Amino acid sequence: MGCLSFLRSRRRKDTRRVEIDNGVRSSTRNPADPSGGERRGTKGGTGKASPGGMAAHSFTFRELATATKNFKEMNLIGEGGFGKVYKGRLESGEAVAVKQLNHDGLQGFQEFIMEVLMLSLLHHPHLVTLIGYCTDGDQRLLVYEYMPKGSLENHLFNLGPDQTPLNWSTRMKIAVGAAKGLEYLHCKANPPVIYRDLKSANILLDNEFNPKLSDFGLAKLGPVGDNTHVSTRVMGTYGYCAPEYAMSGKLTLKSDIYSFGVVLLELITGRTAIDNRRKPGEQNLVAWSRQYLKDRRKFLLLADPLLEGRFPTRCLHHAIAITAMCLQEQPTFRPLIADIVVALEFLSSEGGGLDSQRGRLSSPAHAHAHAHARSPS
Repeated sequence: MGCLSFLRSRRRKDTRRVEIDNGVRSSTRNPADPSGGERRGTKGGTGKASPGGMAAHSFTFRELATATKNFKEMNLIGEGGFGKVYKGRLESGEAVAVKQLNHDGLQGFQEFIMEVLMLSLLHHPHLVTLIGYCTDGDQRLLVYEYMPKGSLENHLFNLGPDQTPLNWSTRMKIAVGAAKGLEYLHCKANPPVIYRDLKSANILLDNEFNPKLSDFGLAKLGPVGDNTHVSTRVMGTYGYCAPEYAMSGKLTLKSDIYSFGVVLLELITGRTAIDNRRKPGEQNLVAWSRQYLKDRRKFLLLADPLLEGRFPTRCLHHAIAITAMCLQEQPTFRPLIADIVVALEFLSSEGGGLDSQRGRLSSPAHAHAHAHARSPS
C-alpha cells in the first residue's frame, strides 16, 4: 500500500452496516447517529426529521412549480443529462434544489427510480439529502436539500472574477468528506453500493465547503458472496471511468476508487479530467499526469498554479502518492476506501494550518513552466 501502510494501525474499527434488502433498510446503529437510536432521515446532517420521517415526501407538481416560480430561468442553477436543476423555496420557507427529468427516453426514468431508492435508504452527512419527489402524470422531479456553494467543479474550473481559488486545506477537507461518503457506500451499506458516477460535478458544497455526494441515478448494488464484480452496461462520465470497467463492463468497488483518484488529481492540479481546449497530449488529465506521477522529483509541477505555492510540500507529495495508487491500471493494486480516508484525514490534520507555507519549485525554469501550466493553450 506504499504510503498508506504506516496508517494501517490507525484504521477505525467500525463494522456497523446499513442493511439493504428488497427496499427495506434497518440498522441498530447508523454511522451518522452515534446515539444508537433509529435514524429517521436528516436534512444536511442536522439530525432534523425530513418530510415524512424516513421516507421521502411526495410533492404535487403544483407545489414544486410554486416553489420554483414556475421553473423560471432565473432560478436555474444546473443542467445535466438527467435534466435541469432549479433553486426553489418550499411553503415552509426551506430552500431546496428541484431536479426536473427530461422526457426523452427510458434511461432517465430508470435513473429516477434508482435515485429515489438509494437516497431513501442511505443517509450520511456526506451524501446529499433527498427531501422528496414528484410523479404527477408524466412529470418526474426530485427535491434535494439546497447546497449553497454549488459543485466542486465550479470552484475548480469555472471561477468568476470575484471568486477566490480554493486553498490547500479546503481542498483536503473536500477530499476527506468525499472519501467518507464513498466509504459509507462501500463499507456500511449491505450489500455495498458502487457509486459509478463520482466526479467533481457531483460533489456539492455547503457554506462551509463540507462536501456531499449527489446524483445516484447510476449507482449499483455491489457484488455479494463469491462474486467479484457486477456486469453492466458501461455508464458514467468519460475521463472518470476506470479503464477495466470501460473495456469490459465489469464493475467493482475499485472502479469507484479510480474515479476518486481522478477527482483527487483535479483537486491537486486545478485541471479538469477532459479538456479539449488543451493541445494534444494534455487533453486527458490522467494520461498527461502519468509522466509526473512516476517521478517524485516532478510532483511539484502538478500543483495548481492558483495555489501560488501555498501548501505544505510534504503533504502535497503524500496526496500525489495516494492519487497515483488510486489510478493504478490494475484494480487489485488500488487501495481500499477505508485506508484512503485514514490517510487523507492524517494529511488534512498535518496541513490544516500551513496554507501560508510555500512549496518550492526546483528551478526558475520549472517555476516559469508551472505558472503557465493551468491555462489551456
